[in-house]
Amino acid sequence: MDNSEARVSVPSVTLLVIAYRMRDTIAEAIRSALEQTHPCEIIVSDDCSGDGTLEAARAVVAGDPRARDVQVRSSARNLGLCAHLDELAELAHGEIIVCLSGDDVAYPQRVQRLVDAFAAHPATQLVGSTVDDIDANGVLLASGVRGLPPRVDQRWLLRRGKLATVLGASMSFRRSLVTGLPPLRGMVEDNMLTLRAVLLGDCLCLQEPLLRYRLHGGNLNDRVFDRSGREYAVYERRNRRVIAMYREIAADQRRCVAARADLPDARRESGLALAAMYELEADMREAILDRPRSQWLRPLWRGMRHPGLRRKSIERVAKLFLPRRVFGRGFRA
Repeated sequence: MDNSEARVSVPSVTLLVIAYRMRDTIAEAIRSALEQTHPCEIIVSDDCSGDGTLEAARAVVAGDPRARDVQVRSSARNLGLCAHLDELAELAHGEIIVCLSGDDVAYPQRVQRLVDAFAAHPATQLVGSTVDDIDANGVLLASGVRGLPPRVDQRWLLRRGKLATVLGASMSFRRSLVTGLPPLRGMVEDNMLTLRAVLLGDCLCLQEPLLRYRLHGGNLNDRVFDRSGREYAVYERRNRRVIAMYREIAADQRRCVAARADLPDARRESGLALAAMYELEADMREAILDRPRSQWLRPLWRGMRHPGLRRKSIERVAKLFLPRRVFGRGFRA
């Protein structure tokens, strides 16, 4: 292959800087986008924060000569992450979308490493990476964390059973993963996009930290999996959010399977099995919250028969003998 053919095979990229109430960190995120060594379209989008995030973003772009082609915009109303991403995918021109949260910081080589992975593996639908955790002030907490194995497929996800996902903050994916499938609907995008990726092709996780991932009280993951207290009210609130999220993920996977009549039988069956796994996890949590203990047995038994949910299900059997008021004190699920 000559150099001209190699250049043709490199996909175009849109880097999305996605923000909601990130006034204090958006400038650093945008500057890290401008420092990328690989050329890309950059769109900075605020999800109608109303806290000055949009104005802070405009000030950075206006004051940096490298940013003359950067688009800064806002949604007309607050959409939430999934609907915001749907909207941005329609505006993007790149074949590959790279996501950067407005509170994180990308290393300069990030886009280049991700594009290299897509170019080397044409069947790949999504590429993530490990990250370096930092605190709210940018101090390094842990390096090279939050990764999955180098290659993730449907079989691994079914057997892993922790309902694992590529970290959304580290994600890049083919734009068609959003525009070519039903709209994303729900609270959290990373599980849905991971399942979409393995439904249609390959999913990779680079074993190299490509960004600094900021940990603070506003992280979406912390809001969903809230562990701010050990009392039952916190346990119940957390589980109701997780139940709703898992049902949304399962519904999205079923919609995607239904939308692709061309899927090989094995991928279709595994896709539906993954949807069923999320539904079963939601069923077990819901039974423990709302049903008489005699009605816990059926979903727990189903969970014990599922290779990926067996350990969790066995642990939950112990709750049959405990009052609900102690749930959340030493039990993670």
